[in-house]
Amino acid sequence: MDQQIKDPTLIPSGDASKQTGRKSRGRTVLTTLIVLLLLGGIVWWTRHQSAPQQAAGGRNSVPMSIVPETVAKGDIGVSLNALGTVSSLATVTIRSQISGYLMKVDFKEGDEVKRGDLIAEIDSRPYEATLAQAKGQLARDEAQLKGAQVDLTRYQGLAAQNAVPHQQLDTQIALVAQYQGTVEADRASVRSAEVNLAYCRIVSPINGRVGLRQVDLGNYVTPGDTSGIVVITQLEPISVLFTLPEDNLQAVAKRLREGAVLPTAAYDRSGANKLAEGTLQTFDSQIDPTTGTIKLRAKFENDQRTLYPNQFVNVRLLLDTHKDVTTMSTAGVQRGVPGTFVYLVNADSTVSVKPVKLGVTEGDRVEVLSGLSPGDRVVIDGADKLREGAKVIVRSPADAANPAAAANGNAKRNTKGDAKGTDPDKAGGGKRERSEDGHKQ
Repeated sequence: MDQQIKDPTLIPSGDASKQTGRKSRGRTVLTTLIVLLLLGGIVWWTRHQSAPQQAAGGRNSVPMSIVPETVAKGDIGVSLNALGTVSSLATVTIRSQISGYLMKVDFKEGDEVKRGDLIAEIDSRPYEATLAQAKGQLARDEAQLKGAQVDLTRYQGLAAQNAVPHQQLDTQIALVAQYQGTVEADRASVRSAEVNLAYCRIVSPINGRVGLRQVDLGNYVTPGDTSGIVVITQLEPISVLFTLPEDNLQAVAKRLREGAVLPTAAYDRSGANKLAEGTLQTFDSQIDPTTGTIKLRAKFENDQRTLYPNQFVNVRLLLDTHKDVTTMSTAGVQRGVPGTFVYLVNADSTVSVKPVKLGVTEGDRVEVLSGLSPGDRVVIDGADKLREGAKVIVRSPADAANPAAAANGNAKRNTKGDAKGTDPDKAGGGKRERSEDGHKQ
């Protein structure tokens, strides 16, 4: 009988259902506990992660490391930025003005030449012969003119005595005038032959740099050659053409009318490296209606040869200078809900939000119109996590430039702080209160 009761197959159906219910409730309780533990872990992790963020903005949080700058007085320029193209003031394609064989090339590609320097020579023998022929004809006609003038003088004396008819005298006068015209034509032929002979020597009309040779020695050149012999480009001085919006025209024109010299600087494509310094020369006489811009020309001495024709440059035109104004670094300017503001470093090593009104910007300096005074200190590095009233630790600019050294310094300070904080009585920054029974709280 006892064996039958212990046999599970012999347990009554009511008892079996009770055991199944108890197992189901046990699984439910276990699942609930696991879920509660997971939720508790999530809440703990969230609070643990948000604690440093909450501590960063409060007065009792860990001080943030920052680099300040003292606001000062200074001069700041009002500049206009534009895109420009370098343009030579003179570019000459050397062509032959006569036809002939190229007998001499008296330059090397890339040479610097002066005005009047020999560039090339053309075979001059045909032109020398032409000149000699013109001179011979001139001499013959001058002799005929001289004989006709002698006869005219004699006829004039005879005509006064009525020894010759007046018709013969008039004819001699006309003959002398004819010979005079012939002599003048001969003299012009001589001058033309002399000019053509001089064209056999091709010289540079400007100071500049010789480009690549377009024709080789021994070629037959003519005035119709489109490519010419060589191209000479003036590099000193040189100009830059750039455009400005038409809205800036009145300000530029006013300064030029006042006789002001407007400095102009040319920078490379990145805008970081200054290539040359010059001055504004003039602006165009009309505005481009398609772009609403006007073209201006600036002149550069270019003695360092940093500018070449058709080179792309960034142009900075100094329109005016604001003297003795409040300036600060652009790195300290913040933008947010208050608008434009800075973090002002207070005497108690905290920061406060200070709205500011800014003026013109030049490089990494900006003009402060209101909100700051000379002597104020503003945060220029480390402002990412700052809040109103946050405590700060001031770093020097040298630490900002050398983060590794700053990190080592912070590590040493933290190590000292940890060593001091091992005393449980000193942890928390002060003496602990004692309860009535004398035990430390």
